[in-house]
Amino acid sequence: MRPDRPLVGAVVCLVTGVALIVGYCHGSTGVNLAYPFTGSNLHVDLTTSGPGVPGGLLLLAIGILFLAWSLLAAIVSQISLLFHRDDRMESIVDRYRAPLFEADSYPESVRLTEDKNQG
Repeated sequence: MRPDRPLVGAVVCLVTGVALIVGYCHGSTGVNLAYPFTGSNLHVDLTTSGPGVPGGLLLLAIGILFLAWSLLAAIVSQISLLFHRDDRMESIVDRYRAPLFEADSYPESVRLTEDKNQG
């Protein structure tokens, strides 16, 4: 399982859900700072109405599910690498390289090469 695609889907759904909720929002914020920091407070009042409420909450729920799926896929992928590391190395080493030129398929042919650092 590859965790990259569900992660991209999770980010898109979460960003779209938050954008819908904030886009239909009408509210206020307030900050009160005091010298004894225990007296400081931050007040955020968000009130969302209209289609942003069900749409935003639905997209946030889908994004959280995709994020959990991506986390599970990443954990399974890392655990499977512990047991199948040898198979992966053989697939990298045994690659076939097609010849770029006709002369590459004939080992007896003469090859001319240039070196950039000739001086």
